Amino acid sequence: MGHENITEFILLGLFSDEDEKVACFVVFSLCYIVTLSGNLFILLTIRSSCLRKQPMYFFLSYLSFMDVCFTSTVAPKLITDLLAQQKTISYNSCIAQMFFAHFFGATEMFILVSMAYDRYAAICRPLHYMVIMSRQVCYVLLIASILGAFIHSILRVLIIIELPFCGPNQIDHYFCDIFPLLKLACMDTSLLIIVIITTTGVLSILTFVALVISYIIILSTLRTRSSQGCCKALSTCGSHITVVFMFFLPLIFTYVPTADSVSNDKVFALFYTMIAPMFNPFIYTLRNTDMKNAMRKMWCRDTRSEGK
Repeated sequence: MGHENITEFILLGLFSDEDEKVACFVVFSLCYIVTLSGNLFILLTIRSSCLRKQPMYFFLSYLSFMDVCFTSTVAPKLITDLLAQQKTISYNSCIAQMFFAHFFGATEMFILVSMAYDRYAAICRPLHYMVIMSRQVCYVLLIASILGAFIHSILRVLIIIELPFCGPNQIDHYFCDIFPLLKLACMDTSLLIIVIITTTGVLSILTFVALVISYIIILSTLRTRSSQGCCKALSTCGSHITVVFMFFLPLIFTYVPTADSVSNDKVFALFYTMIAPMFNPFIYTLRNTDMKNAMRKMWCRDTRSEGK
């Protein structure tokens, strides 16, 4: 098997209209700059403050790092292709892009699960929190997230590299993803599509349902708490729930229906590859007093050192 005659693919992208392409080039470039600067700012703020010692911010710093990596596997190619005449990508680059998009995306998904577990431990088991969420446990959860994502991604690659590609090489998407590639294979891939929809779709739905149930348990526990502590915890959980919904719903809509809804898939994929990572820093900082205080301290420290 293998890729046989095909050495490169052509990405058809999002739009065919030239005016739309120029407008989107500007918009997506700004989105990418905001995503990079926002997430890197969160990463630097946490790493340079005492917040890094808290498990929630330990995970948040890695989530921000994954956001940067995840968007960077897709955005640069999407942006440059909007103005390029030839939107080609080599076979190896295409496989690499698919691997890293799935790897960083799945790592982010598992980190969101770890963050939910952290909030559950903090709110429902406060007396045992420091034991449950020790630094060793945080690293175990992070390594498990990375390993789980690696296995998920490498299985996708192993499926694709065994397929023959001998006919049309136009991918009806703006990045290399598994469904558009399966449609180009010179064999019947309907069984593979069903397997991927059931595995990825079921995994996404189960994870999403588990997260929603865990936050329902957390919120029901909060009802019995004092108003001041309750408000702070509610604000934190509200941020987490918003990010979970923004990340998982487009993902579920992409993988749960049939693989034929490519035009909708492109819109949903745009949401979790470009829009959600851009909004995450704002969601986590706007209502978070600890983050705002840490940012203020870092900003004041920088301006003082410049003034000397």
